[in-house]
Amino acid sequence: MFVDQAEIAIKAGKGGNGAVSFRREKYVPDGGPDGGTGGKGGNVVVKVDMGMRTLMDFRYKSLYKAEAGENGQKKKMSGKKGEDLVILLPPGTLIRDKETGKIIADLKGPEDEVVIARGGNGGKGNAEFKTSTRRAPSFSQQGFYGQERQVILELKMLADVGLVGFPNVGKSTILSKVTKAKPKIADYHFTTLFPNLGVVEVVRGKSFVLADIPGLIEGAHKGVGLGHDFLRHIERTKLILHVVDISGIEGRDPLEDFNSINEELKAYSEKLFGRHQIVAANKMDLLSDEGRFLDFKKQVEELGYECFGVSGATGEGVEALMKAVTTALEGVEELPLYDTSDWYDPENMAVDIQEVKYWIEDGVYCLEGMAVERLYFSTNFSDLESLRRFQNILLKKGVFEELVKMGIEDGDTVRIYDLEFEYYE
Repeated sequence: MFVDQAEIAIKAGKGGNGAVSFRREKYVPDGGPDGGTGGKGGNVVVKVDMGMRTLMDFRYKSLYKAEAGENGQKKKMSGKKGEDLVILLPPGTLIRDKETGKIIADLKGPEDEVVIARGGNGGKGNAEFKTSTRRAPSFSQQGFYGQERQVILELKMLADVGLVGFPNVGKSTILSKVTKAKPKIADYHFTTLFPNLGVVEVVRGKSFVLADIPGLIEGAHKGVGLGHDFLRHIERTKLILHVVDISGIEGRDPLEDFNSINEELKAYSEKLFGRHQIVAANKMDLLSDEGRFLDFKKQVEELGYECFGVSGATGEGVEALMKAVTTALEGVEELPLYDTSDWYDPENMAVDIQEVKYWIEDGVYCLEGMAVERLYFSTNFSDLESLRRFQNILLKKGVFEELVKMGIEDGDTVRIYDLEFEYYE
């Protein structure tokens, strides 16, 4: 089974917590703080594996987590950085953020490697909080959370030329004739359910990759039939080789089929419709009236397309067609697939850890969120100085202001996880 789309959850490593420690040496009974900083969490990295061809593996595993950083240690020793998680993907994989639809990475060549989720920084140890007035801080900082998100993986074929056309027009036969690919060929619709690739070299030293893409039907741009699966794979092709059945043995009109396919391409993407296109009128060996081909060729050429009569079954005209494709490719520039607005701004990829959620439960004012969670676990509630810091940070974050808006009064209870205290202005 060919899998060209998958959804996974990625989670970068959390930073290690800072340590609370004090020097304890034989001749230094009252040593200062020496708690080290936590290690940075591991990143989630995607990298091209040229040997991979599908996204099948991602059907069986949906969560990918990088390693957390180690906690800080005494003697101002920092924690070890968490190992990066490297996810291998086939060339041609596009990665989108599920929530926004923005593109995070576009993997094409063997050198492509992108960080798609950054690990959290380590928390500061108590040695970092020492000041001229705070000689022995008994608190440290919890490590920061790493980025996490749901992403959509989309595999788009990396082929120079895409064979398009209605089902059963002979695309697979042409591919098998000009390459060593062995696609399944039979006389029924939708034979090809996944792309087949082959390398063509009819001009010495000038080869190109040809892809036989699943058959297209009307309404494909709306997802009908193989629809989006088909169109996704021809987005990257530099040139479209449009195959039509010129024989008419199935009662179809080749010009209507040709126009219908182009309308689907245009409805899906103007850029895709604008690709250089060469037309192959296939099954010439079954044609009883050559005038049918000549009329079709004239009409297509009037629209600005080259047209060749071929027979995938006998090989008639196929070499001339492939030479024309080879020549055309030399003058085709690779067009950008996406507008810059489709991409994530790397500076805005961070997860917003400042968000605090508020609600009232049985008369108790409750709040939670990554920001207050970090503060909660970074506080030594048996130390007056640490408690004062806890209160000041809540004040700066606007927590008390928000509670007042909710109607809190003196003596009401506030709950942060398993910590409860009474509020007084």
